[in-house]
Amino acid sequence: MNRSILRLFMVVVMLFTVLVVWTSRWTVFSATALNNNQLNPLQYYASLKIRRGNIYADNGAILARSVRATGGTWRRTYPYGPLYAQTIGYYFPQLGATGLEAARNTELKGAPSPLTSLFGNFSSGPKVGNDVYSTIDPRAQSLARQLIDQTLAKYHGVSGSAVAIVPQTGAVKVLYSTPSYNDNQPNSNTCHLPSCSEFFDAVQGGYPPGSTFKLVTTTAALNSGKFTPTSTLAGPSPLIVSGAPLHNDGNASYPAGTTLTEALTLSINTIYAQVGQRVGGTLMDEYMRRFGFYSVPPLDYPAGQMTPSGELFYPGPCNHSKSARLLPPTSGCVDLGRMSIGQDKLTVTPLQMAMVVSAIADNGRLMQPRLTNRVVNNLGQTVEQIKPTVDDQVMKPAIAKELQQMMRRVVEEGTGTAANLYGLNIGGKTGTASTDLCYHAPAVSGNCPNGLPLNDVWFVGFPEKNPKIAVAVELTDIPSGYGGVQAAPIAAQLIQLLLAEHQ
Repeated sequence: MNRSILRLFMVVVMLFTVLVVWTSRWTVFSATALNNNQLNPLQYYASLKIRRGNIYADNGAILARSVRATGGTWRRTYPYGPLYAQTIGYYFPQLGATGLEAARNTELKGAPSPLTSLFGNFSSGPKVGNDVYSTIDPRAQSLARQLIDQTLAKYHGVSGSAVAIVPQTGAVKVLYSTPSYNDNQPNSNTCHLPSCSEFFDAVQGGYPPGSTFKLVTTTAALNSGKFTPTSTLAGPSPLIVSGAPLHNDGNASYPAGTTLTEALTLSINTIYAQVGQRVGGTLMDEYMRRFGFYSVPPLDYPAGQMTPSGELFYPGPCNHSKSARLLPPTSGCVDLGRMSIGQDKLTVTPLQMAMVVSAIADNGRLMQPRLTNRVVNNLGQTVEQIKPTVDDQVMKPAIAKELQQMMRRVVEEGTGTAANLYGLNIGGKTGTASTDLCYHAPAVSGNCPNGLPLNDVWFVGFPEKNPKIAVAVELTDIPSGYGGVQAAPIAAQLIQLLLAEHQ
């Protein structure tokens, strides 16, 4: 009899153990997956009851907040709409989350602990998430919008972006693109190009960088020891590169004895094509990856909403997959000479070029870019302070100093003189990339016999004597545009404002 009772007891214990394990699987160990499952209606209704934390700018301005709705629920509102829409994104339970709202979703909604998942919330009040304090500077963000909109209107451009980073910390002060959208009404039927877009050019748009990429080529050339700033070459125009003629701007030729510094100052294509070929595909691949090419940027922003930069090949002889993919510079399909001057099939995001110039400004050290400064709970206590994180030491500090001085020459006497505002000592690089389209209103493809060629124009730079801000500006489809004409003045004014605010 005692043996039978013991067996029954063991069965009961076993069944109870199975019940606890199975219940714990859903309520504790798999709680996150279950809570994030869009097919879970309980999670949808529960999310409406959460008062998500606010998102703040670096000066305390509220960029996102929750307001009361009907039935004890909350809804998200965005006081500034399009100005921050693509950076902050949106959160609506029926649509999901984008931007910083998605990247910091766990903090903003206040993630439940395993005990809360198992036994419920003991508090009778509303669930309140944590506040997120971002690094964004409102005045600089507003100035970026103003300057880009004015320039696009004046020169009949299509879109534009600006990114500004503090090189020493990775803090992103400006992250703006136009066209934007109103994140109070995402996925609206009224949002369509050319005036409205949820596509975030600053982190998703792939554009040819033009001569701004010569900074990457110069880094590989100098840090590998293959070249010095005083190394000399000839720059004839045209020059046959990969079986096709390559020209300098205005078809100007430069004699033997032209230094690498002069080649960067005057943006001599035929010299830099030779530099890239001599550096070689293996080293170019190494230094591109050091800067972050071929990887999703390490920004606290949803990885699926960012695009890596690199040589982009669509399906064809070099890409046998069914979708576009990046090929390294070591591939035989890459025209290394043209890639080295920012052409070929090279596509980059404005964020990537801001990372490049930020690393140069910080003596070769690339910090991970970040949008978040700290997370604060509803009691005003800082529960997480986001610390600056080194991503890579791209080049030796001494090499970075040489490159900084070369970039200062670009602005003093080269293609970037429009950025040479009094007292700022900006070092920078211009970029002008042909798009093979013409401005005829509307644009069409062709050789532009009766129209103007459309160019993507760039400027990247920083104040050489006080390198606390690094900026990248890109403008798309500017008729007969030049980076030194349209993009450089925008970058210089952003640097001027940000330096004044963050002394």
